[in-house]
Amino acid sequence: MSKVLFVEPEKCTGCRTCELICSFNHSEEFNPLNSRVSVISFEKTGFSFPAVCQQCSAAACMQVCPVGAITRDETTGAMLVNHSTCLRCKMCTIACPFGATFYDFTHDVILKCDLCNGDPACVKLCPSGAISYRESNTANLSRRKVVASRMKQVYEEGLQ
Repeated sequence: MSKVLFVEPEKCTGCRTCELICSFNHSEEFNPLNSRVSVISFEKTGFSFPAVCQQCSAAACMQVCPVGAITRDETTGAMLVNHSTCLRCKMCTIACPFGATFYDFTHDVILKCDLCNGDPACVKLCPSGAISYRESNTANLSRRKVVASRMKQVYEEGLQ
């Protein structure tokens, strides 16, 4: 069974610790531009959401790559970019429906979450527990329950 990063946006405080630790873990500098996680904040509502690669089973980034530079790691299930093969055409950044594939202009490389070789640093250091690393079936079940609960709440509010 494969594991995935699971995000609970209602727990995210927008602190951006995940961005900082990711960039430090991969480039040894605290620079969100080098992160494989991007926190999207909606200032008016105070809502923040860490956008992370979903390691899709039918990954659009992998399918659109004209040279096959994106492959799945058999051990972790992470989508990995072979930088020596990659053309930097950026088609993968366009194809990702979650906006979780990035182009680093400074280093001329594509950035994707590699799950830190099965031990994601963002999970260990997220102060609010908004990001966890779970078996994919557990994450899907949890998400369905949350969505069902929200739908019930919307329905009940509509009756009043």
